[in-house]
Amino acid sequence: MSSLKPAGGPEIQLYESRKEVFPKAVDGFYRRLKWGIMAITLAIYYITPWIRWDRGPHAPDQAVLVDLANRRFYMFNIEIWPHEFYYVAGLLVMAGIGLFLVTSAVGRAWCGYACPQTVWTDLFQHVERFVDGDRNAQFRLKDAPWGPQKIFKRLSKWAIWLFIAFWTGGAWIMYFADAPTLTVDFWTGQAAMVAYATVGILTAITFIFGGFMREQVCVYMCPWPRIQTAMMDEKSLLVTYKDWRGEERGSVKKAKANPDIYGDCVDCNQCVAVCPTGIDIREGPQIGCITCALCIDACDKVMGQVGRPRGLIDYITADDAEAEAKGAETPPTWKTLLRPRTLVYFGVWAAIGLAMLFTLGNRTRLDIAVQHDRNPVYVQLAGGEIRNSYTAKIRNMESRPREVEIAISGLEGATLWAGGTARPDTQTKLTTKVAADSVAKVRLFVAGPREGGKQAYKMSVRGTDEDAVTDIEELFFERPGE
Repeated sequence: MSSLKPAGGPEIQLYESRKEVFPKAVDGFYRRLKWGIMAITLAIYYITPWIRWDRGPHAPDQAVLVDLANRRFYMFNIEIWPHEFYYVAGLLVMAGIGLFLVTSAVGRAWCGYACPQTVWTDLFQHVERFVDGDRNAQFRLKDAPWGPQKIFKRLSKWAIWLFIAFWTGGAWIMYFADAPTLTVDFWTGQAAMVAYATVGILTAITFIFGGFMREQVCVYMCPWPRIQTAMMDEKSLLVTYKDWRGEERGSVKKAKANPDIYGDCVDCNQCVAVCPTGIDIREGPQIGCITCALCIDACDKVMGQVGRPRGLIDYITADDAEAEAKGAETPPTWKTLLRPRTLVYFGVWAAIGLAMLFTLGNRTRLDIAVQHDRNPVYVQLAGGEIRNSYTAKIRNMESRPREVEIAISGLEGATLWAGGTARPDTQTKLTTKVAADSVAKVRLFVAGPREGGKQAYKMSVRGTDEDAVTDIEELFFERPGE
């Protein structure tokens, strides 16, 4: 039901049709900041898969690669194996805490500057201005009847959008395979079907979200604005209209005639015209504000033109705004940012990052995992000794083949040998080879005296070119019960 008609009363519309937003171009500090962040983020996204990184002859040379086929994640010198997925979880936790930190300090700055929806929408809007003209020209073209000029402009704009969207989807799949090889396979029709499907889906999403839905994604679809309100408080820097200074609104002419009645706001609506979500910041905090601060650039420009102080719209906390309205001097921005809440967030974020760096720097590149055979648990040999069987997985995480030594200790009179080889008379060590960046599965047998009951012992692994043991497994030698 889209409307409600009370008895005897006029029909009430429950929903309002969308009003298309055509932001006006503006120049200023925050617009240039958005340009810089857009250039950096897009360059990182599109260029990163093409960066090469030499890891030796046995590993891929793509700097950042999510190798699903071999279950590896490469980021420059870092290689993450499946059993080390906690590093990825740690990065996600750091990203979450980083968002908490940014939000508590400067509100929705992520939404205004670095969110993918914001970045690609901003890019598409610049394309739109390039083809259709600025705000007023876009409104005129929207209301104009369909003709050769309008059709040409619409097709030209959509074609550029589609080109950008296609390369956005194409760049994404490059993170999951060798980029040059996948590019050739893609254009020659030899790539996997999932690659074409992924590019198609991401192309459609980018084209529709960035070109047509725009602010609707931020206001209606994204849950983040609702979550962010719980992280902001009266000490968070927000884009704020200083109503105590701006009201009552009136033109420059009216303000000169009645300076005691009218404030600094000349009601030019430039802050509304440049807003990418189409809100009026003068109406106070609202969910549509992504704190991109373009309204600050527009307002400062107007204030400069009419000879009034800048900062009618500015980044300011609620506490400082209240103090400024009473005539008090506000503290510098750096003091606003350095408060217990933001310091705690930063401390937790930094602690997780340092802990991950420490574990990365001290992790072993060779380890062993041993599984005791349970059926049967043990076997009695012809000479009366007891034999236990194991399956050992030796993980070589280096980009070179390695010869490793497996040894047992803590089990008196025991003998160790590998499956497929004859049992030696006495041996507590053996060597085997493990290919680069791979896991070798080795069948192992351990025989020992019948007497002694269940007994704990250790199995270790080390590279033959190293002196120290790399990894140790705690095991039990099973015998018949006494």
